[in-house]
Amino acid sequence: MLKFSYLKSVKRLFSSLFITISFLSSAAWAGHKSSEAPLLIIGASYANATTPFFSDLQAPLAGTAVNSGTYLSLGNALIRERSLSGHVINEGQAGATSFTRLGCYPGPECVGPGWDSYDTQFQKALARVSSRDNVNANYLVIVKGNDCMHPDAFGIKMELTMECTQEQMNASIDNLIAVGKKALEKGITPIYGYTPAYENLELEVFRAALGWPWIIGEESYNNYRDLYRTRLENEMPEAMIVDFWKGFEHMGDGLHPSRKTVTRAAKRIARAIRRHQRAL
Repeated sequence: MLKFSYLKSVKRLFSSLFITISFLSSAAWAGHKSSEAPLLIIGASYANATTPFFSDLQAPLAGTAVNSGTYLSLGNALIRERSLSGHVINEGQAGATSFTRLGCYPGPECVGPGWDSYDTQFQKALARVSSRDNVNANYLVIVKGNDCMHPDAFGIKMELTMECTQEQMNASIDNLIAVGKKALEKGITPIYGYTPAYENLELEVFRAALGWPWIIGEESYNNYRDLYRTRLENEMPEAMIVDFWKGFEHMGDGLHPSRKTVTRAAKRIARAIRRHQRAL
């Protein structure tokens, strides 16, 4: 009986120690999170579900949000990701391209105000976290936008557009690389993601819903995707390149990621950041 009572006491002691250690660890981690630098993100609708508003409530696409707001963007998924701090500065704009442009849908004229370039999005994000020469950010997530995807992605009348040439694809990728290099100059590591596999999208579904005359075809999509991957790997050795859209599933509209896909992408980015931090 004495032995049994002793074992129970030891068990209670270890249980109390475990609870105390767990509590202290949780408190320490919570304290670490509260001081963790914010994660910056720029891009289009994959990054942020909403189009930008300007003065007098002017906005491209009348200020609409993806699926009328019933959509989880990557920026919001990164806020929810429990292994991260929840500190996210999201300057992405649904509908954006890497360059500043007017909106031309539904037409017939192209009108502004339109969308900011990725460079402008980054400058806005940087302003949120900067005080003189001090920059409170370590990572910038750069999510590819609408470049070359459809006729409203050029800033000219839709009837004048066609699928991108190789030169236009390279010009788009130049913009994406340039903003990453500007981040590096500020001591911020850019994080790029490969674009989803073409077979995981149903772009014709999206085109038909909007009544566009065309949408990027498989050959052009894969040409851009391969060129983007190759140039990032060759020209951005200091950047992090994460295949966070691997296993992409769309939400039913043929283009935008499902909730599961976005949540998984945020976890992959978080793991990549932790690995990068451990390697420093």
